[in-house]
Amino acid sequence: MQLRNVAIIAHVDHGKTTLVDQLFRQSGTFRDNQRVEERAMDSNDLEKERGITILAKPTSVEWNGTRINIVDTPGHADFGGEVERILSMVDGVILLVDSSEGAMPQTKFVTGKALALGLRPIVVVNKIDRPDERIQEVLDEVFDLFVTLDATDEQLDFPVLYASGRNGYANEDPTKREGTLEPLFQKIVDHVPAPALDVDAPFSFLVTLLDRDNFLGRMLTGRVQSGTLKVNQAIHAIDADGKVLETGRASKVLAFRGLDRVPVDEARAGDIISLAGLAVATVSNTIADTSVTEPIKAQPIDPPTLSMRFAVNDSPMAGREGTKVTSRMIRDRLMREAESNVAIKVTESADKDSFEVAGRGELQLGVLIETMRREGFELGISRPRVLFGEDADGNKTEPYETVVIDVDDEFSGTVVDKMNIRKAEMTDMRPSGGGKTRITFSAPSRGLIGYHGEFLSDTRGTGIMNRLFEKYGPHKGRIEGRKNGVLISNGAGEAVAYALGPLEERGILFVGVGEALYEGMIIGENAKTDDLEVNPMKSKQLTNFRASGKDDSIRLTPPKIMTLEQAIAYIEDDEMVEVTPKNIRLRKRYLDPNERKRLSRNLKATG
Repeated sequence: MQLRNVAIIAHVDHGKTTLVDQLFRQSGTFRDNQRVEERAMDSNDLEKERGITILAKPTSVEWNGTRINIVDTPGHADFGGEVERILSMVDGVILLVDSSEGAMPQTKFVTGKALALGLRPIVVVNKIDRPDERIQEVLDEVFDLFVTLDATDEQLDFPVLYASGRNGYANEDPTKREGTLEPLFQKIVDHVPAPALDVDAPFSFLVTLLDRDNFLGRMLTGRVQSGTLKVNQAIHAIDADGKVLETGRASKVLAFRGLDRVPVDEARAGDIISLAGLAVATVSNTIADTSVTEPIKAQPIDPPTLSMRFAVNDSPMAGREGTKVTSRMIRDRLMREAESNVAIKVTESADKDSFEVAGRGELQLGVLIETMRREGFELGISRPRVLFGEDADGNKTEPYETVVIDVDDEFSGTVVDKMNIRKAEMTDMRPSGGGKTRITFSAPSRGLIGYHGEFLSDTRGTGIMNRLFEKYGPHKGRIEGRKNGVLISNGAGEAVAYALGPLEERGILFVGVGEALYEGMIIGENAKTDDLEVNPMKSKQLTNFRASGKDDSIRLTPPKIMTLEQAIAYIEDDEMVEVTPKNIRLRKRYLDPNERKRLSRNLKATG
């Protein structure tokens, strides 16, 4: 059987996963009467809720005697660690772009990696049935993008298909609005080369993904680079320097068939497989026949730019809601994550009760925290901080991001002002049609922490912001932080309406009536710049007299409930987010007010 390995590259929400669903259906991978959930490739709960792809997943379809291995890649730059490794497994890419939004920053990120590897793209303009489609302009943008990314003449001579993934058709004619995906299958077979690998050489395989199976243990996934692998064959794992890490046997070899992993007796060069049987080997290691001593070169991975402190939850409410609360459990879980996700680095603190977790961005770390929370963990999370570097002259550097913002014209002034405060420099501003403006900035990552929520408020939910790691550049100096102080509970108990009523005049409340509170917990935002300790448990003095009108029920404004990302972005350096399976609470790092005062005095004395 002929073989083709192809990755699909697309920006978040450009219809990639929906298109793959239709490829399954039209290739006969799903039976006509089979109940299949929509967006079958997004199997992770968080992926379904957020409508994004987080984990790269290989799958395969058969069409007219050709097996097409399709790899669905993450579209968000925070999950770029996945993308870089995936591209080393394929021989071609499908670049999917929205007929209205066109090429977006994350498209640029992944496409740049693909072109650098010499992969030839097939461009699919998706959602051509949108009323605001601008197909020709989008194609021009894609061509300009390829030129910017130093594409070769061969890569610039790319075939184009016009499709609607939702309606299941693709054509070479942009005016046709019917048909099937047969032209896309045909284009993959004609345009993507078969793997040009040596089947007769000794077996070798580069690990690009790692996950766990409840029955088989560690599963190493990648493409067979040379030779043939049979079940129970003797193999060893070698690192990038050629050092042998372990020797063992391939106890199970699994190939991808549709959405399932199916056991096979042997795999040949070019096949994408998972294998079990090794206990130490990890991502970017080479698994090979014991006669092989040279490792396969692995893609270098962009460095982490942001870190957060994951600590044992030490609040007075610790252990009430979660089942995994000890530092040992947190450590094991984080080490397991770092093992399979090479874009994350975990460092244990000297006191062993907290861990510094470095990653690509707020979204990536936010997804990790949310996943752990759902698994029953309780955590204390610090404010994110960027990882600084040094240039050749010893000057401090910091990570910068390219920020592309699409907003209605009326909001562009506000956005530019806010980005200037965050030390961002505008590099481009142009009308993007339909009363919208596209503005591009080069901004220090530090200034963008926590801005997304404010951006959505400023643009009344209509703005779209996309970020992409750009470079390490000169340190920009102090950036203005949160302007308001917070309201802090001065005791433990339940929030009472009688006490919350007057506190509403002081600022915005984060808690409602009957909520359990503790000393040092943040219950709201102060209207002024300083922190204020308040008593939200104060109840009315009981007397024998009944004053008319005084006992009318107190009407409170509903409290402001923050999402996990909003909470992490909101806190300052002396604050933490307490994350449990049921609640997200804000608190001061030091709950005792006397300790807080002593530390602030020390800071002033040393500052």
